Amino acid sequence: MSRNQGHSKGKPSRNNTRNVKGKSQPSKKTNSGDIRLNKYIANSGMCSRREADENIAIGLVTVNGKVITEMGYKVKSTDEVKFDGRRINPEPKTYVLLNKPKGFATTTAEGKGRTVMDLVANSTSARIKPIGRLGRNSLGLLLFTNDDEIMQKFTNSKNGVARLFQLELDKNLKFEDLKKIKEGFKVKGKLISVEDISYIEGESKNKVGIKIKNTGNTILRTIFDELRYDLVKIDCVAIAHLTKKDIPRGHWKHLTQQEVNTLKML
Repeated sequence: MSRNQGHSKGKPSRNNTRNVKGKSQPSKKTNSGDIRLNKYIANSGMCSRREADENIAIGLVTVNGKVITEMGYKVKSTDEVKFDGRRINPEPKTYVLLNKPKGFATTTAEGKGRTVMDLVANSTSARIKPIGRLGRNSLGLLLFTNDDEIMQKFTNSKNGVARLFQLELDKNLKFEDLKKIKEGFKVKGKLISVEDISYIEGESKNKVGIKIKNTGNTILRTIFDELRYDLVKIDCVAIAHLTKKDIPRGHWKHLTQQEVNTLKML
């Protein structure tokens, strides 16, 4: 009889113990996908397993916000592990650049219809997330990664990373309005500013290029709603030095090491 089979008579085995009320106690068996905490830390490149044990013992490691000092503790792939306050990940750093089509929501949540995660599902087994947002009907570049350092670079309120958009408006943009946007203006008492804006050479005046460092594109609607223009099309054509070259709409690519290095130096 195997260890996992129950006994019809006699004293229950330790693997199938019951409490006094006759209800089964939760199984203490770990999932086959679980990994020892010290190995998780070592795989992330922070230190060796022996050094990881030492740091666990002195309380420098947390799992899902709780300090863990137990040797041999096991974690799941979905757990949030922090080493000395910094989140770590045993997966290789992964960077995927998507040229988003219309009709896909920028979210990792389920039950939201078609999402950008559907488009990159086959790109990697790593747990990547999109940086920033593009509206469901917006187009263009969206970067996915599991690299917290890169994510923080984008979301840093002082620096951020510039994104270039090409916009199509419902009518020509007046020069005085273009100048106003470039200089910055207040909406409901809040200063709205962009990195740069200009007409697109060779195009009609209802098509403009605009550069922002915000991780979303709500600021674009805020600007043009205030100036009484409707946004017909929003297309992110560049993220810093990254462009849509050789990435058809709805397709993705992995960043080259040089592209990653340049991103980290911004």
